[in-house]
Amino acid sequence: MAASRILIQLDCDSQPSTFDAIVAVDAGAEVLLRHGNVTPDAAVPLVHGAMFTRGGPDLAASAIFIGGSDVAAAEAVCERVRQTFFGPVRVSVLLDPAGANTTASAAVVAAGRHLPLNDPAAASPLRAVVLGGTGPVGQRVARLLAGKGVAVTVASRSLSRAAEVCRRIAAVVPTGRLEPLEAEGAVTGGTAVANAIATADLIVAAGAAGVPLLDAAARGLAIRAQVLIDLNAVPPVGIAGIMATDKARHDGGVIVYGALGVGGTKMKIHRAAIRRLFESNDAVLDAEELLAIGESL
Repeated sequence: MAASRILIQLDCDSQPSTFDAIVAVDAGAEVLLRHGNVTPDAAVPLVHGAMFTRGGPDLAASAIFIGGSDVAAAEAVCERVRQTFFGPVRVSVLLDPAGANTTASAAVVAAGRHLPLNDPAAASPLRAVVLGGTGPVGQRVARLLAGKGVAVTVASRSLSRAAEVCRRIAAVVPTGRLEPLEAEGAVTGGTAVANAIATADLIVAAGAAGVPLLDAAARGLAIRAQVLIDLNAVPPVGIAGIMATDKARHDGGVIVYGALGVGGTKMKIHRAAIRRLFESNDAVLDAEELLAIGESL
């Protein structure tokens, strides 16, 4: 008799995400063990429970999902989980705090349908601006684009936070072309933000829900942009003129995506990743692995 597929949900928030739990069940997890307020130290005995209760092929029927709203906290838990494994005694792990990895992967998949990402024959790299680039999703979008060879401007209300995100991405993507930018208040011509928008091939808005980041006037400055992606599903929109349901809609010479237009791909990636966890006992699915899953769909 085949072992039941058990997913251990390690969430850094006080209440484990019901969204992540429902997706896990829909993707085939038969038993869900949910834990909140998980810290790196608290994760160790939970991981031991997954490692030592099964053996051989049955180890692949246990897996770990790491989530929560704090990306850095979830990354710290993930690192401790990986350090706890030894040799072949391990289980597969999926890291997706605040849905950042799956959403960012879906956004980059959408952009890649229309832009030649990672094109070695290109005379110059594509340029992208990630608005709200220090948030959970924004920093992952920036990292994935940097890994594709795109020159990325990470825009934030705080220059120091943007610079810190660039440093963290550079540690993972040493070849990345990254530039921090302070974006505070209305965007007007002649400013550094306006210049970045005017030279961008791709603009992604990944700010907090209901926060406008690019109004109609500022969008008019995006004279080179080919693709605009707004990941904000809560009114008012993050980029003027984009509806949440937009999916590859042509709008004045630009292709636009809204949050729900990207969300369908995000859900497919999330479910496929959960299924992938139970195919082996040694998978570690972070942003890059999830992007690869998205590109294979």
